Amino acid sequence: MPELHELSAQDLLAGYARRAFSPLEVCQALIAHIERWEPRLQATYLYRPEQALQQARASSARWQRGAPCGPLDGVPGTLKENIATAGDPMPAGSAASSAPLAAQDAPPAARLREAGLVLLSKTTMPDWGMLSSGLSSFHRLARNPWDLSRTPGGSSAGAGAAAAAGYGPLHVGTDIGGSLRLPASWCGIFTLKPSLGRVPIDPPYMGRAAGPMTRSVSDAALMLQVLAQPDARDSMSLPVQALDWAGVAGTPVEHLRGLRVGLLLEPGCGLPVAPEISAAVQAAARLFEAAGAHVTPMRPFFTREMLDGLDHFWRMRSCIDLQALAPAQRERLLPYIRQWAESAAAFDGPHVFRAYAQTHATRVATVAASAPFDYVISPVSPNLPAPAEDPSPTNDPLRPLEHIAFTVPWNMSEQPAASINCGHSAGGLPIGLQIAGRRFDDVGVLKVARAFEQLRGAQRPWPRPQ
Repeated sequence: MPELHELSAQDLLAGYARRAFSPLEVCQALIAHIERWEPRLQATYLYRPEQALQQARASSARWQRGAPCGPLDGVPGTLKENIATAGDPMPAGSAASSAPLAAQDAPPAARLREAGLVLLSKTTMPDWGMLSSGLSSFHRLARNPWDLSRTPGGSSAGAGAAAAAGYGPLHVGTDIGGSLRLPASWCGIFTLKPSLGRVPIDPPYMGRAAGPMTRSVSDAALMLQVLAQPDARDSMSLPVQALDWAGVAGTPVEHLRGLRVGLLLEPGCGLPVAPEISAAVQAAARLFEAAGAHVTPMRPFFTREMLDGLDHFWRMRSCIDLQALAPAQRERLLPYIRQWAESAAAFDGPHVFRAYAQTHATRVATVAASAPFDYVISPVSPNLPAPAEDPSPTNDPLRPLEHIAFTVPWNMSEQPAASINCGHSAGGLPIGLQIAGRRFDDVGVLKVARAFEQLRGAQRPWPRPQ
């Protein structure tokens, strides 16, 4: 039998129900496991084992009475630092922040607490969530458990590392250009960036989504049953829908038969795709074809103008945030982020308007390119994880987004997109396959991912503390 810290959420719930073990025993095992890993991994923020044990004791008592409080009662998990938890500071990964205390739980935190999640910790992120790495002026440097010299990705850096290292089965991250999918790809785990509004967040923002980060598709679906509940604080929250989250786990491989699948191997701009990544994604495409899907190569649709427009618009947004800081605070911001944001000071109004217009141009192009297909598969990232100390794969603040051309289009189009492991490099680093679907077809993307999860066969053992 696997060790307690290795069990999935579904296995934990089944074990609690038959009294094979208790939430308290699981929490104790998990704390011991985290404390072996964490000095090197550095994935946690506000790690409070005593509070977690207190929650686990209460859950154990409920299970002993046969009265769990919700569908995740006693299951351990984490939340990304920028998901507000009442009374806790929110530095947004930056030493420049005044780290205000959150007045209330954000929607994902509230839903998970109501469902009985044992909150082990928050997880780390880079300054302002604007890096695909674990580098932060506030948090310790998060590392990739597959290779501690490499980044776990970002901005959901700690969440990706924690999921791969086995810090419990359930984790929440956020994504505005790839911040769920990049760490999922580079850490070998599963995630879904849901349709905009499927998982309410606070504050909402164009393209911004919260989603599950797990070791399996089924655990992500279980989590989404809880997370995907409307909340008035998110003005873009989707209405109540009866979705078949529970049916995801039982999806057969035959589900792929007859599906029209687009295969996108070139991003259109940015970094060239590493040969190992291209080979892994093409091997995945052959598995889809062998299962009866109709796979058709696609032409790139994302352009340099679109990528630069998004970059320049976000630079100006951060430039305005930077200018609102006192001089002493600005000096505490990560130098890479400061240089990137300050570069927008010379942009005039027409330039910023044209940059902003690329958000809609990206949306239109993405929807049009994917319209002939039920789903689109591609690499998540053109590159393998960079060195842990590098803020971005290019290490250049004036070329910061060269690695997100596969991911960011689906944020702007509001379509669901997942990352699932489809192979490893010669050096043992994970490679992610992106599966994108039509807007609102979150369950469909999960079912395709679940079918592929079975096709891809046995995976390498998860990394262990070094």
